[in-house]
Amino acid sequence: MTYTLFLILILVVAVALILIVLVQNPKGGGLSSSFGGGGAQSMGGVQNTNSFLDKATWTLAISMFALILLANFAIPRANSVNNPQLEQTLQNVQTTTPVQSAPLTQDSVN
Repeated sequence: MTYTLFLILILVVAVALILIVLVQNPKGGGLSSSFGGGGAQSMGGVQNTNSFLDKATWTLAISMFALILLANFAIPRANSVNNPQLEQTLQNVQTTTPVQSAPLTQDSVN
């Protein structure tokens, strides 16, 4: 149940992160400055928007990292102690006699 909740949260954060990154203007100008979009970055409103988008990107990226780590601990795993097939296999391995190796002779050493 908790693992499913983490997966849903990870997907929501991933989609939000993709949208935030796509909305941002490239820092180096990119194609937008080639077509006349470079002058709009000097205005105060655009600068505040870029600051918000940068903070939102970092917040979403850190939350994505934290959610992925937490989801790792919430993965449902089979309990190996209560697994009867594993216990039966271990008992079979322990009860079999080991294979005896041939004694070393002087010819096999040289």
